[in-house]
Amino acid sequence: MEDSTATTTTSSTHHYFTIFTNYPLISSLTAFTIAQFIKLFTSWYRERRWDLKQLIGSGGMPSSHSATVTALAVAIGLQEGFGGSHFAIALILASVVMYDATGVRLHAGRQAEVLNQIVYELPAEHPLAESRPLRELLGHTPPQVIAGGMLGSVTAVTGYLFTRVATS
Repeated sequence: MEDSTATTTTSSTHHYFTIFTNYPLISSLTAFTIAQFIKLFTSWYRERRWDLKQLIGSGGMPSSHSATVTALAVAIGLQEGFGGSHFAIALILASVVMYDATGVRLHAGRQAEVLNQIVYELPAEHPLAESRPLRELLGHTPPQVIAGGMLGSVTAVTGYLFTRVATS
């Protein structure tokens, strides 16, 4: 009876650590991290100052959302096959996220710019004159989304090739 309990405990403990070998998850998180670090440098190039908020912020070049979901879809496709239902789910998720980044979120950011300008021009006695500005950098331009998608794809393929070489 004791041996059965020990085996179950060891098996369930091992089960929790398999997350560290989950190739699609690792590819996605790696692509996200790389994209965020690249944003730090593209922001510096554009503004000539370091903006550490770029490490956690949304918007900018490249799209970390696109990099993340593309890496997930490609990694699932490489690991489980491009004809399976898991890849189909990941592909639809990636498509929705990337469409949203260039559509709804981009236009919401542009509307925030206009609203902030209107509030800025209000007389000081107006009740909204002291309101906190809205976030303007929400979405992405199509080139930023494409760059994120390319980064995600390259990250997933590189991870796949690395794991193939490491296990050979």
